[in-house]
Formats: sequence, structure tokens, C-alpha cells
Amino acid sequence: MPVAQTARRGLAIRIGAALGAALVLATAACGQADPDLPEVDAAPVGAAEELTRANVDAWLDETLPALLERDGIAGASVAVVGGGEVVTTRGFGYADTGEGGGAPVEVDPADTLFRAGSVAKVFTATAVMQLVASGDLDLDTDVSAYLDFEIERNFDDDLTLRHLLSHTPGFEERITGLIATEGEVDLREVLATDPPEQVYRPGTTPSYSNYGNSLAGYIVERVSGVPFEQYVEEHLFAPLGMDSSSFRQPLPEALRERVSNGYLDGDGPAQPFEIVGTPPAGSLSITADDMAQFMLAQLGTHPDGTELLDAATRELMYSPALTEETLGAFAGAQRMTLGWFEEDQNGHRIVGHGGDTNFFHTHLNLYLEDGAGIYLSLNSSGNAEARTLALRSAIMSGFADRFFPGESPAGDGTDASVDAEAIAGTYYSSRGFHSNFLNVIDLIGTVKIEALDDGRLYFPLDPVAEGPNVYEHIGADVWREIDGERAIAVRTENGEVTGIVQDAVITYLPMEADRELGLPLLLGAVAVLVLGLLAWPVAAVYRRLRHRPGPGREGRLWRALVRVGAVATLLALVGWAMIIMQILTLQDPATAAIRAVQALQVIGALGLVPAVLGLVGEIRRKAGWRAVTGTALTLLALSAVMNVAIQFQLLSPNITY
Repeated sequence: MPVAQTARRGLAIRIGAALGAALVLATAACGQADPDLPEVDAAPVGAAEELTRANVDAWLDETLPALLERDGIAGASVAVVGGGEVVTTRGFGYADTGEGGGAPVEVDPADTLFRAGSVAKVFTATAVMQLVASGDLDLDTDVSAYLDFEIERNFDDDLTLRHLLSHTPGFEERITGLIATEGEVDLREVLATDPPEQVYRPGTTPSYSNYGNSLAGYIVERVSGVPFEQYVEEHLFAPLGMDSSSFRQPLPEALRERVSNGYLDGDGPAQPFEIVGTPPAGSLSITADDMAQFMLAQLGTHPDGTELLDAATRELMYSPALTEETLGAFAGAQRMTLGWFEEDQNGHRIVGHGGDTNFFHTHLNLYLEDGAGIYLSLNSSGNAEARTLALRSAIMSGFADRFFPGESPAGDGTDASVDAEAIAGTYYSSRGFHSNFLNVIDLIGTVKIEALDDGRLYFPLDPVAEGPNVYEHIGADVWREIDGERAIAVRTENGEVTGIVQDAVITYLPMEADRELGLPLLLGAVAVLVLGLLAWPVAAVYRRLRHRPGPGREGRLWRALVRVGAVATLLALVGWAMIIMQILTLQDPATAAIRAVQALQVIGALGLVPAVLGLVGEIRRKAGWRAVTGTALTLLALSAVMNVAIQFQLLSPNITY
């Protein structure tokens, strides 16, 4: 499964890509090859190259520098392992471009730390599994047994570590304080203060959750009796000699000067060190050399025999965490293991994880039965939106095709229980906001699915594939992309689609018809209100030029109040747009600003009263079709905006997000 999927799942912490995937991908490159660049996947099926340092280095030298140059990436760090040894670790480009006036510093795989984003989650999972192996934790015990604070539940089912590690605890999204540039984080305070609402029954609806993984990290802290950062240093890093890795924020003094700068664009200024607000879900800093040691230990092939987990525990960790018992048909597609994603490719069993901060973009793959692995981390977001996704996909897929070619298993030919026509429709992501005003993002973050004449499914804009994509039925309720590895599984009840799972951690839920109409109704309402307000002074000027009488005094108060409501409504919508844009760039708007916009929304809603009274009065006194039509349209427009505001939580007293 290519690394492009880390736009959402591997957000450690860049929420905008997940919540507005359609907006991001609309301007992204869609995987088209650049004729001036070498092909990445040069090896044909069945012609595997030997996994040697010379071969891997030659492949990397042929491909990665050109891709970094094309996409405006300042630097990259790479590690490849195989055969029980480090095959190669490499640094490309610059950890410091010298843009600030100093001398440029090249990336050194042994010395330069990169931020790993959500790849940190596999370290959290490994720590949990160590305590499971020792008997201190149980995967299926309710987490309340390990916590010193209560988590509000909407379901009576147990909430377990199995759910936390497989992104099925059922929590909605949270973005407040996701990333900062200064200060320290109290993990317990972050988790216990205003946690996200539980909106799905545990174990039933995959939905990526930083909060859930951080909660697992806090349980490690509680049960071990030491801070999570210390536990990892003592039980993961020290046994492997990983002295250039840390979860601490800010970094210890000895490592602080060795961490790579982060860049939006490789030609731009260096950005501040990011403080991840929900550690340990994305707070790891690590060198390529250290990651190589971790990979070998995870594969059980470390040259000195060091193991973080015994073989049985590793196999448990790499096996699907949940079955059909709770997932139902969703179990037919790729699933989460206990902390890892199933990413099989070319018929090889692969687990992996990706990660993104604002400036660093990372992916890790382990070939479990081949004893190999590859790690890539980039220190820039690049010169075009979402380009790092295509770059990482090219490297990960190219590595597989060159050194581990093969063919993916064919489908079993089982008839689908629901056909393409029944699946076609509009969906929204389970990974979203349900209890606050950011629920309005569902208006623009929908996923469209169409049925082709030949029975295949067409995604005009597949959030995972970064562009259009076609899926064919391969068995039961599972569909796989043409010429690719990604699969989706469709869950139905009584012949009706209730959800579609993709990428193991995202569930697409059917958009109700009235919610689907929200955006066109909102746009139409805005047009009516703007034209109505513009028509007011234009009509006044026209009457004056033509020496025609204006409307009578009767109803003047209602007309004035309706205009106040229209102006307040438009100002509220502009305010919401500004607030949401600010939040999606990981800046926190002032609480007073949110309440002020809500107040404008209420004033706009109150405009419905004079609109109704004015319309009744105009009809009674036969004010003419123009006046009646204008007032009626304004009434409908205000009603439409009010309906959207209620449906999408814009007036909710809960403004935590």
C-alpha cells in the first residue's frame, strides 16, 4: 500500500489534509510522471535485484535527488535493512539550507535527527506490547482499570487497548493545541481536559485517532510508574544503543543542535521546532541510523540478538487487531494490526506507518517474511500542495518493485452482495467533528463515488490516491483499485450501504440527503442575500432618477430589520470562513471571536421574524409581486442559512475543537 495514504492516517499532525482532503488534492499533482526524471520502479515483475548496499545506493542516487529537486524538498534521511544487517543509511540534501545566513549543513544519517510524525505511534504500540508480554497490561481489559481519570462514554461497551492501537475507540477528531512552537506538554492534563466525544461504538468504525494513541502512551506511563519518555529511553532506545532518539519536547540539550530544520519549501526560511500537543502520538525525533536499529529489532533480526518483543508477541502485534465479529464486512479490506497498517504489496507481507507534522513527512515499511525494511523522512512540505505524498509513494513502491517484485493475489470472484449502483453516492469521513462548529467541514470534505457501466466504482477524487481512481470488485464486499493495492470494503444492512472503509482507519459514511444539499443551499442563500442588499441602494437610486415614489412607511421597520438580519448573516458566514481557515492552519482563534460570530448568526436568525411579518403585511396590502417575491426569497435564504447552522453545529454552545 503506497505511502500516499499517510496524508490522513499519518497525520501526526497535520489535520488540514485529513479534514479537507478534497480541497488539498484539488490543487495537488496527481501522480503524473515527469519525463525529465528517471523511472522509479525500474525492475519488471520477477526480476528482483539483490538487496545489497551497492544496489540500494545506486537506486537511491538515481531517483531521490531528482525527486527532492523537483518537489522543493531541502533534505531527506533514509535507512534500509535486510538480511539481519543495516544495508545502508543515507542523507540527502540539507538539514540547514543556510537560508538564515549561516553555512549550509548536509543531512548526516548518523547525526541528523528528523521528526518522525505519526511513525512515533509504532513505538507507543511497542511499549504497550512489552507490558502486555510482561502481564502488566491486557489488550481486552477496559482502560478505566489503568487510568486515574474518567473518560465520558456514549456506549456501554468496553474501551480497550486493542481499540486504541487499531484506531477504533470511536472518538471524534480534536485539533486544539495540536502543534505549538513553544512550551511543555502535560500529557495527563491534555488527555483529561475536555476529551473528544465518543461518537462510534468501540471496535466498529475505524477512524484515525491521535487522542487514542496518546491515551495508550499515558497508560504505559501509569502502569510503568515513569514518564513515557523515560520508559521508551530505558526499554526501547537503550537496549538498541539508540542514543540519538527522543520523545522529549523540547529536545535534550545534547540533541537540540542536531535536529534538522523543518521547511515549508526547501528554498524558504527554516521553521520553528514543533511541539506536538498530544504526545507521544507524534513527538519522536530520530536519526536514520537509530531507526535502522529499531527496524532490525522489530523484524527479530538484530545482529546482536537484542529483542524488544519476543517472536510470539511480535506476531500478535503484526496480526489484524479486530475480526468480523465487530468490524463485519470491513474486515475484508486492509486492517490495522496492533499499531501498524497492513500494506502488503506485490504479494509480500508488509506492515508500515506514515507520519506528517507541518514540515516533516515520513514513512516506514517492514517486510515481515523477507526480513527487510525501508524508512524515508523528508524535512520539507515542498513547493506544491501534497507533493510529498507522491514522492514517498514513488520511493516505497519503487523499492518494492525493484527488490521485492511479484504479483498481488487475485480476487476470489465472489459476487458482491450490493452492486455498484447501490454504492454510488456522497460520503463523509468518520474522522471529523461531531459536537462542535467544525462539523461544517463535512460540507466541503465529501467523497463522491460513481458507478460505471461495467459495474466498477469510480472516485472522481480519491482522497487516498490523490486523484481519480477506479475500483473493481474482487470478492464478497471488497473492491480493489485497478493496477494497484488499495482496497475498500463495503458494509451493508438490509441492502443499504452503511459505510465504506478505506486505508484501514477511515470510514466513509453515507451523507444524508438534507446534509448533502447544505452547500448548494448555502451558496444559493448567500447569492440571494447579497443581491437583495445590493438591490436596495440600486432601487433607491433608480427611483430618484425616475422620480418615482419609494415604498410607503408601512412595513418600513420590518424591512430595516430584515436587512440587519441579512447583513448579520453574511458577516457571520464570512467570520466562520476566517475562523475555520485559521484553525486548519493550526492557529487557535480567540474564544471571543467565535462567540461574536455565533452572536451574528443568532441576529441573522432573528431576522426571520421581521421577514415573516413583513411578507404577511406585503401580501395583505398587495404591495406588488416584486416586493413580495423579494421578501419571500430573503425569508427562504435566511431559513436556509439557519437550517445549515443548526445541522452543522454552528450554534452549539460547545466551541471546543
